[in-house]
Amino acid sequence: MPALDLVPLLPELVLAAAALVLLLLGAASERRARPGEGGGEVATVVTPLVTAALVVAAVLALVLDKTPATVLGGHFRFDAFAAVLKLLVLLGAAASLLLVGSYQEDERIDRFEFPLLALLSALGMSLMVGADSLLGLYMAVELQSLPLYVMAAFQRDRLRSTEAGLKYFVLGALASGMLLYGCSLVYGFSGTLAFPELARMFGPGAPGGVPTGVLVGLVFVIAGLAFKLAAVPFHMWTPDVYEGAPTSVTAFLAAAPKLAALGLALRLLFGPFADWVPQWQQVIVLLAVASMLLGAFAGTVQTNIKRLMAYSGIANIGFALVGVAAGTREGVEAALVYMLIYLVMVLGTFGCILAMRREGVYVEDIAELAGLSERRPLMAAALAVLMFSLAGIPPLAGFFGKYFVFMAAVRADLVWLAVVGLLASVVAAYYYLRIVKLVYFDPAAEPFEPPAAPGLRIVTALSVLFVLGFVVVPGPVFAAAKLAAAALLR
Repeated sequence: MPALDLVPLLPELVLAAAALVLLLLGAASERRARPGEGGGEVATVVTPLVTAALVVAAVLALVLDKTPATVLGGHFRFDAFAAVLKLLVLLGAAASLLLVGSYQEDERIDRFEFPLLALLSALGMSLMVGADSLLGLYMAVELQSLPLYVMAAFQRDRLRSTEAGLKYFVLGALASGMLLYGCSLVYGFSGTLAFPELARMFGPGAPGGVPTGVLVGLVFVIAGLAFKLAAVPFHMWTPDVYEGAPTSVTAFLAAAPKLAALGLALRLLFGPFADWVPQWQQVIVLLAVASMLLGAFAGTVQTNIKRLMAYSGIANIGFALVGVAAGTREGVEAALVYMLIYLVMVLGTFGCILAMRREGVYVEDIAELAGLSERRPLMAAALAVLMFSLAGIPPLAGFFGKYFVFMAAVRADLVWLAVVGLLASVVAAYYYLRIVKLVYFDPAAEPFEPPAAPGLRIVTALSVLFVLGFVVVPGPVFAAAKLAAAALLR
């Protein structure tokens, strides 16, 4: 393979090379350390190097030529859509690692393997958004998922962490089987794995229409991707894994993987199946409605803030799928804008959750936030801004995200779907505003310790600034979404 053919893969090559080099470095350094020492020290070196590798790969995705090109035998594609999604996914993964701070050390799980697993998962995410065949799709999804199963069970001496990892793995294996079965059905009835070939075979004017077997296969593929998105009814793993996994892992799970999975779903639905909107639209509509309603109503009874964020994530995926269900370019743009805003909001929120530490113990009960404004006014203000944005209160960024996906649905003659989304937003606003009420109006609980990690403060502050400033400078976000949508709907 000529070296020139690998240029579009530079971000992935950087990540893969960094993973191999840092794995050897970590293993060699830990081996030289004295028994009982060295693990944490190696982790403190490896984590910033992994973060730097993610940032370098993101910059490469931004500066590379966006002319569409296929690599690795046509299984992966690099274009403006892939470039924008890779930039966001890799920066989101890097920000998730910055949030970790001293959490790993406090919980005695500061091992160098953790950032390396995150790096390998980010490599899978980067490949997901550039998949151009069913084989590339499956390989990328598995590369993204396998490290996450290990990360969820990283706290091996705690029952709930190992239980979370086992649940995630078992249900993930089921979803992978559904995904692979769907891919095999599509291949069996079409004779090709390549997205461009599928688009030509079943595009406008194709004789004989779409075989039923291909449609059934597409439904199975969508079901497999819905698991990665945590969309209802494939959401069962989400609350338990969010609660049981270490909070640093939950922060990683809640951010970049969701954006990568949505990017892959858009690549699939608006690539080879762009002319089949009436066939897959009803499935996406069902996923969107079920996710919005369950996420909104189930979240109202949660007392653990990580479980609350799990149901919040389910509802927000439902809102993003409203834009996908529209089946239009405007819907694609709205879904991308929404997921970018959600990525920022969830990173900021987990920055606040990771700051909920008292006497060296991280607490997760929502009631522990009572009276936070008296003890930690800046943290209280940041949490309030993020909760208002998640609730969709104008003029914060979350309001505009919901506005554009609902408008895309209305213009696609799915007014009823936008109405359901609006009602779900009203219900979900209850549990966001309940947190604000606790923070500002309830008697003060014991104060939290100030976070020592500067990375956590930086990510949280930048998230709040983005949420507040989006109304003033929305141009770059919309320009990126338009560029990505134009490349996808070529």
